[in-house]
Amino acid sequence: MSASGDQKKRPFPGVEDVQDSPMAKKRLGKQGKKRHIAALILARGGSKGIPLKNIKLLAGVPLVGWVLRAAIDSQVFDSVWVSTDHDEIENVAKAWGAQVHRRSPEVSKDATSSLETIQEFVRLNPDLDIICNIQATSPCLHPHHLKEALALITNQDYESVFAVVRRHHFRWLEVKKGASACTEPLNLDPAKRPRRQDWAGELIENGSFYFATRPLVEKGLLQGGKMIYYEMLPEYSVDIDVDIDWPVAEQRVLRFGYFGMDKLEAFKLLLCNVSGCLTDGQVYMSAGGEQMVSVNTRDETGIRMLQKEGVEVILICSSEAPISSGLAEKLSQRTGCELLQGMELGQVEALMKRKKLTWNEVAYLGNDEIDVDCLNLAGLSGVPRDAPVVALNATKYACRDAAGRGAVREFAEHILLLLKKAKSKMEQDRIHRNLF
Repeated sequence: MSASGDQKKRPFPGVEDVQDSPMAKKRLGKQGKKRHIAALILARGGSKGIPLKNIKLLAGVPLVGWVLRAAIDSQVFDSVWVSTDHDEIENVAKAWGAQVHRRSPEVSKDATSSLETIQEFVRLNPDLDIICNIQATSPCLHPHHLKEALALITNQDYESVFAVVRRHHFRWLEVKKGASACTEPLNLDPAKRPRRQDWAGELIENGSFYFATRPLVEKGLLQGGKMIYYEMLPEYSVDIDVDIDWPVAEQRVLRFGYFGMDKLEAFKLLLCNVSGCLTDGQVYMSAGGEQMVSVNTRDETGIRMLQKEGVEVILICSSEAPISSGLAEKLSQRTGCELLQGMELGQVEALMKRKKLTWNEVAYLGNDEIDVDCLNLAGLSGVPRDAPVVALNATKYACRDAAGRGAVREFAEHILLLLKKAKSKMEQDRIHRNLF
């Protein structure tokens, strides 16, 4: 690949490399050559509606992280890219497993079309055969959407596939302000207004993704040739354009977003850094020289919630932490958690080996550079709101609450939500198997 960017180890353990997946080996062109299929997310830094919206946190995850997780976990792409002109977006994209294309100033203007940016990327990467432009502002995208849409190209020889959603909206002719003309119906007969259940509705582009072959893009088309749509259900068709969309999208993504939850069905352990997660990182000294820290009762409740659901919580404390080992032991006793003295990767993995756990079964709540390796490896990782950038870039979930101010409780609730979703999915799969 000639565009800039190095592929970093993906932060989603347990998924085989897409280049070696069985699906990838079946993608042969007409000459028997394996076609290179790339995902491309456009994430310019100059958004006018919501500044830097592509990396703004939505339900604790950078907006672009939602679609990157779906693209990578789909295992259908030989490479996953983010096209940007902004350093901070580049850092987040790499932390979430993408390669980065630094677009030129010529295609980074307000008036630049998405197609122009995609065409530049294609020109600089001559080995690409199929490109999927995924919209960063579609956080309810799931891997199966991408798999099923791509199959229309690889199995049925379509040249372009795009996402649509079915809407039941009656449309009317616009009348310009001050005009004397009357409006007219565009898709209904007012004398015979159909009931919703009697009307199939209309298919509307939802912008989630556009698959196209290289020749089409080079001609200036994302839709053309032998083309077909891929219909997505309304609950997955979420688009964020302005600030008012944000709270609605956050509620939707918590219910219908893709969390990589297949990895959490056997979730068993939370490792929590004491200093800077359970506490606010401050140490108080009494007149007699005794150390003291404050612990939020909400965080203690969060720990008990996990323990009640069978998730073990282990507190970890570095020898370099500002609080003493004696104080850490008292916190361990207060919360009913085992204490691991030492946070080096080898010590953590020795603990996991003793408990016969894999990283996919472990969540990790950390707050600084010493936690980065574990944040990257854990099946689920989190940091408090006030964690430094090095930890924020490595995590999969950034809490809205700060250290010692409810971050542990928030992360615990997030874990329990994912477990609930995973159990619901398992039950649905069981019912489906029994029916068929």
